Amino acid sequence: MDEQSKVLIVEGKQDRLKIKRILEDDDVQILCTFGTLGIDALENFVDEYNLFDRDVFIFTDTDEPGVNLRKMLNQELSHARNIYIDKKYREVEDAPDYVLASLLQAANMKVKVEYLKGFL
Repeated sequence: MDEQSKVLIVEGKQDRLKIKRILEDDDVQILCTFGTLGIDALENFVDEYNLFDRDVFIFTDTDEPGVNLRKMLNQELSHARNIYIDKKYREVEDAPDYVLASLLQAANMKVKVEYLKGFL
C-alpha cells in the first residue's frame, strides 16, 4: 500500500490526470472511484486504501452522480474534508486549472505556481 499521508478521492481518470498535473505535492495520493460505488465496493475501497487512518479529501462533480458519491463517502468517512467546485463548471475536469489550483492550495496541498496565474 502507498504510504502517502493525504488522499484525494475523485470520480474519474480525467479528474485524476488534470489534478496530478497541477499538484506539486507528491504527498497526495489521488484515488479514482470511476463513478458511484455500491455499498460493498465502497467498504472494500475504504479498507484497501486504509482511509480511516489518513487525511482524506473528497472532490467530486456537482452533478447528481457526484453529489451522491460525495454523500456516500461522507457517511463512510466522517473525518474526510470536502472540496467543492462552483456549480457553473459542473465537472472537476472542466474547471479551469487556476480554479482547481486555488481550491487545492486552500486545502493545504502544494500546487505548481504557474497554475495560479488566473489569480495573480
